[in-house]
Amino acid sequence: MSDRIYLTVLILSVIVASISQVVLKTSANQEHESFLKEYLNARVICGYGLMIVSTLLTIYAYSGLEFKNGPLLESLGYPIVLVLSYLILKEKLTKRRVIGIVLILLGVLVFYL
Repeated sequence: MSDRIYLTVLILSVIVASISQVVLKTSANQEHESFLKEYLNARVICGYGLMIVSTLLTIYAYSGLEFKNGPLLESLGYPIVLVLSYLILKEKLTKRRVIGIVLILLGVLVFYL
């Protein structure tokens, strides 16, 4: 298989993990009737299920990629979570958060080069 397929799978894995984090956060923002329902509800189960899918996709992607390429693509999760949090959770998009994510991405880029 070509590297493009593995790169695509890794990007998909990052997107799935980002969605998983937002789903788990929506559950954490809700009031729950009991301790058990706080951890055993549809959103939590879905969130962790998506995280498992993301892990399996990452393992598959790394089977066809050099390990040095992973951190560069996995750092895409930060801006994806930021945008999803803004759109779904209605969290504020502050200058400080944006600058923080830009610094993280620049750090990964410098490390990669």
